[in-house]
Amino acid sequence: MKVQEARIAIYGAGAMGTVLGVMLKRGGLNNVDLITRNEEHVRGMCERGATVVCEADGTELNERVNAILPQNMQGQYDLIFLMTKQRFNAETLTALLPYLKEDGAVCTTQNGLPEPSVADIVGKNRTYGAAVSYGATFIGGGKMALTSKMQAMSVEFGGYQNDNSKSDLIADVLSYAGKACGNENFVKQSDNLLGARWSKLAINSAFSGLSVVTGLTFGEVSKRSKTRKLALGILRECMSVANAAGVTLAPMQGHDMEKMLGGKNLIQRFIAYMVLPFAMKKHKKLVSGMLKDVQKGRKCEIDFINGVVCKEGARVGVETPLCKQVVEIVHGIENGLYEIDYKNTDFFV
Repeated sequence: MKVQEARIAIYGAGAMGTVLGVMLKRGGLNNVDLITRNEEHVRGMCERGATVVCEADGTELNERVNAILPQNMQGQYDLIFLMTKQRFNAETLTALLPYLKEDGAVCTTQNGLPEPSVADIVGKNRTYGAAVSYGATFIGGGKMALTSKMQAMSVEFGGYQNDNSKSDLIADVLSYAGKACGNENFVKQSDNLLGARWSKLAINSAFSGLSVVTGLTFGEVSKRSKTRKLALGILRECMSVANAAGVTLAPMQGHDMEKMLGGKNLIQRFIAYMVLPFAMKKHKKLVSGMLKDVQKGRKCEIDFINGVVCKEGARVGVETPLCKQVVEIVHGIENGLYEIDYKNTDFFV
């Protein structure tokens, strides 16, 4: 199937989804629907176009996109990028089923390990996953902020226990975003989807979790001594769980994360401590989407990030005390027991 003839949707076009939609349009792909329940956001995109403020690059992009509300969806799609909150997957995907072609596919870009919950509804043969490496925050009224450098944006995707029959279509679609952000390596098809998932999960567990706990940006987490040590400890916990589960971690932006940051002897740990701020430089302005949720009084997805590491750790017999502490603190913040504050690092022994 030719990409320009396919029906493509981004379902859950918030910050991350709108950025992807803008990049696809800017790259020359015109047949993408951006779907969100946020009426103000849809109205803003329809009236003024979708705007992406590229904070790290000092530029601003604006593209006319096809933005609609879920109730205005019509027909069926060949490919749906799922960019909603993972805890609503059963409800969301059940509602989407009538709009997915029999031979269509859902590609989830959600964090954590979302593919099993997607496959439960749409089937393994139609389930694909993508580990997305960029950050964005919602401004409102059709406007987003991209907090990563455009050339640092990337997506690694693969099929979930299927024949990858839709992989060429997904790769072709995402290549248009690669053109827009100027990264010829923007999209990578992986035969190690689980490894890509765990590499991204490790980063999210370390930086997104600590961002909620402290209110810091990823760059600030990596610079301050205590949070830098905590982030490295969480990364090592995630790597240990992945290794025990038989998962080979995929490289992140061309780097062997485990070799660079997962060392166990004193010299290796010192090198990792020194390297971490440089490794996060391209994403230094990023704050966790979970932090935004908590600040707005909403429950976040900590159980699907650090929480899933704890769950998998228990399954394979690996202790995860740091991830467990992050989960407990974040739930405490959600329930009004603690404030978002750097002092929460005192809870870690």
